Amino acid sequence: MDSALPAYAELHCLSNFSFLRGASHPEELVARAHQLGYSALALTDECSFAGVVRAHGAAKECGLPLILGSEIHLADGPHLVLLATDREGYGNLSELITRGRRRGVKGRYVLEAGDLDQGLPGCLILLVPGAAPDIPQARWVAERFTGRAWIAVELLCGANDKARLAALRELGAACALPLAAAGDVHMHLRSRRKLQDTLTAIRLGKPLAHCGQALYPNAERHLRLRLRLANLYPRDLLDETVRITARCTFSLACLRYEYPEEIVPPGATPSGHLRALTEAGLARRFPGGAPHKVHTLVEHELELIAELGYEPYFLTVHDIVNFARSKNILCQGRGSAANSAVCYALGITEVDPARMSMLFERFISRERNEPPDIDVDFEHQRREEVIQYIYAKYGRERAALAATVIRYRPKSAIRDCGKALGLELAQVERLAKSLSWWDRRQNVPERLREAGFDPESPTVLRLLALVDALIGFPRHLSQHVGGFVIARGLLSRLVPIENAAMAERSVIQWDKDDLDALGLLKVDVLALGMLSAIKRALDLIGLQQGVTIAMSDVPAEDPDVYAMIQQADTVGVFQIESRAQMSMLPRLKPENFYDLVIEVAIVRPGPIQGGMVHPYLRRRQGLDPVSYPSDAVRGVLERTLGIPIFQEQVMQLAVVAAGFTPGEADRLRRSMAAWKRKGGLEHFQQRLIQGMRARGYAREFAERIYQQILGFGEYGFPESHSASFALLVYVSAWLKRHHPAAFLAALLNSQPMGFYAPAQLVQDARRHGVEVLPVDVLASDWECTLEPFANGAPAMRLGLIMVKGLSAAGAGRIVQARAQGGFASVEQLMRRAHLDRHELKCLAASDALLRIAGHRRLAYWQVAGVETAPHLLSEAPIHETDPQLSAPSEGDGLVADYRSLGLTLGRHPLALLRSRLKRMRLAAAEEVRRLPHGSSVRAAGIVIGRQRPDTASGVVFVTLEDETGCVNVIVWRDLGERQRRELLSARLMAVYGSVEREGEVVHVIARRLADHSELLGRLGTRSRDFH
Repeated sequence: MDSALPAYAELHCLSNFSFLRGASHPEELVARAHQLGYSALALTDECSFAGVVRAHGAAKECGLPLILGSEIHLADGPHLVLLATDREGYGNLSELITRGRRRGVKGRYVLEAGDLDQGLPGCLILLVPGAAPDIPQARWVAERFTGRAWIAVELLCGANDKARLAALRELGAACALPLAAAGDVHMHLRSRRKLQDTLTAIRLGKPLAHCGQALYPNAERHLRLRLRLANLYPRDLLDETVRITARCTFSLACLRYEYPEEIVPPGATPSGHLRALTEAGLARRFPGGAPHKVHTLVEHELELIAELGYEPYFLTVHDIVNFARSKNILCQGRGSAANSAVCYALGITEVDPARMSMLFERFISRERNEPPDIDVDFEHQRREEVIQYIYAKYGRERAALAATVIRYRPKSAIRDCGKALGLELAQVERLAKSLSWWDRRQNVPERLREAGFDPESPTVLRLLALVDALIGFPRHLSQHVGGFVIARGLLSRLVPIENAAMAERSVIQWDKDDLDALGLLKVDVLALGMLSAIKRALDLIGLQQGVTIAMSDVPAEDPDVYAMIQQADTVGVFQIESRAQMSMLPRLKPENFYDLVIEVAIVRPGPIQGGMVHPYLRRRQGLDPVSYPSDAVRGVLERTLGIPIFQEQVMQLAVVAAGFTPGEADRLRRSMAAWKRKGGLEHFQQRLIQGMRARGYAREFAERIYQQILGFGEYGFPESHSASFALLVYVSAWLKRHHPAAFLAALLNSQPMGFYAPAQLVQDARRHGVEVLPVDVLASDWECTLEPFANGAPAMRLGLIMVKGLSAAGAGRIVQARAQGGFASVEQLMRRAHLDRHELKCLAASDALLRIAGHRRLAYWQVAGVETAPHLLSEAPIHETDPQLSAPSEGDGLVADYRSLGLTLGRHPLALLRSRLKRMRLAAAEEVRRLPHGSSVRAAGIVIGRQRPDTASGVVFVTLEDETGCVNVIVWRDLGERQRRELLSARLMAVYGSVEREGEVVHVIARRLADHSELLGRLGTRSRDFH
């Protein structure tokens, strides 16, 4: 630090976690303060600790002392900055923030002077005076916080800073409050001024031109040079900031997490209770006695768990899973649990460790001293019961969901910046809609040009600059998909808690990355639609067979199941139903469970970007030799034929081939996950390559491993997750192969989920011989069900759940009334089930009244004639003769089916257009499948899915469906850019291209696209689009 310049600590600084106020990331502020030689930096976001973990990480890296604090505006009092000096002060401040946030609506807070009656021990207070100093407020502060309060002097080149300083000195003398310099910092550099103004306009919901004095008059609210501060402030005010800093000794590194206690019965120890539960679980899993190998594994794991003190973690997860099982809620653990015999015994996972003995050596790291990662998936339609159980058991004061930081993406940034610049709403929407779901910031100028805007105009240049700066900024906090934090004491003394948007939910102000950085316990209570489907399918089969069937009863390693998977007949099957997975299956040809583990992991951006897929396939097919540069590498890669496919393998390679310590390998793993966002892998490059070269590995091998690691930065799948998912792959495939009607019913009852809409699921099932019966008020329950059918196989009856607009309560009344006898007429249905006219119209639209009213037009007529309101003659209805109305045409019926049910049991829409398509020389899917490799082809179909994997190639996979099946189309980046409108807008698409055939895998490589959506007329179809 330059001794000629005064020492200074900034005590009032907002980051962009003071949403739509601060214009810099916490890391930027820390880095800039360190660069300027500041003695310390206080991060004081408004009633928030949301950004402190990021600031803590950056400060720790550069060695800058960080003070944790918060700015608050009291509803009936002054504007204050509160700084934590120690652990007690931090806890008190965190509780105060929680009180304010829980009292206000989401995104707001309410704090009053009375909330500070206890004096907030362990905190220092800065009074931030208004334009006119308020003596009563200053005296209140001086009396309430004696000996630990100051007046913040913020000289920001206003109209008369000298007069301002003199007035504040008078105020300090009158109230016995010392003065300290502060900067009301909103940005790390003055160049962020335009962005800060824009954030203000967005916050106020006004164009910049209308914001007036709400905008700051200059750019002084940045981290200023100490030389400039020396020219603005008297030396004693700057020195006071350093004295204040000396009193603030708290760091986030002081936080200590304590596990909940009530999971252990009175008189028992965590270790003894976990052992007792594990032994009871083993007896249940292995009635004839557990194999010696499993016993050995359990003992090893229990010893390691006890050594690291993780028993409460496992007991907490077991308690949650045990509740779910007691309520008949299907759940499945994944993460490290997939490799744990203890978790298998506790019922947290269904993956038998004996079946997966080849996975990896340990599931807890002694070296990293981190609890294992156990995510538990629950039926998505019943997960809320589990969440409310956790809240009920631990209370809202001790349990809350982790946060997810919602950040600006190109589309939202364009919308908000466009409005702030005063563009017309129609222009803003046109700009936003010109972006696709995959567009990134570098695509924005091109999209603006395509939308008819001149990228060189001054307004558009300003817009582009603001959008580029705003992308990635936090917009607000939302709730994590299911990460719960549970504490022994008050959670609010560890981290502030605020209300979530959903009723009966609360969230902490830290996200998953923050929790990982601090090593805090998070139990993931996640929702998975396939678990709902599997549970429903097993229940339907059990009801049909008169037995109870669990996932563990599904026979293992069924050859018929693998034969179906090898043919890519996997519509609806978990994880392997996407076009990319379907194209891989006939090549990889899974033959056993571990092949499924590899299949789940290999079709991911990580292995694809790292160039692992084709080498693995060639080795598997015997086209390339399998070789290893050393026995050490063989030990890591032998199970995947010398190709690193899993994240764990990359870490192990760094240890055995480059000499990394386990701790360094863990930092590599974290960097792999974040390098696309933050960078940070570069310093590992030389370390890896030099380490491998020093151990005798060729430079080519070392470079290839590094490139593969970069690929994993896109998305590398852990082996343990793959194992858990592979079990659900197998079970769902077994259901599809042996119980297709039950599987279809379960999928429909569990919507929305998966790649395919109900229409495609029904079409696929019917192609497999499943008889699908229509919605019928005389037969349908709320959910889809199974019914006996002529050929001995069950038929699947569409449930009332499929009828758009019909409530579950209305359907329940129909089923309840029908239990007392059928309905002879629409009027009788209305009277006995207490239906209103809207509900009757929904039933008529879906053709569910066919057997009591006739076709749709007759049903509508009868509904129109029914008097739904109570009246004097309601028990003496008048019987009229129905008019002679002609039945709707096939086309009209089909349109009505899609509008009301989202599917049809009649002919496929393209069957009606087939003669027209033949005249246009557009082939059907079955014709395309018979063509040899390289053939030119013209085909058409309804667009049912677009998928653009998050890889550098920019390819889009489009799935077209007709009455004979599906055509899989590959649209390369250049064509996608040239024919963007057709690619994204067409509902009925024609493709002109060539056939690419590799064995049973057939694709059409598109050369030209055409939009023939007009041929569909009023038919409503929707594509499911995915990354």
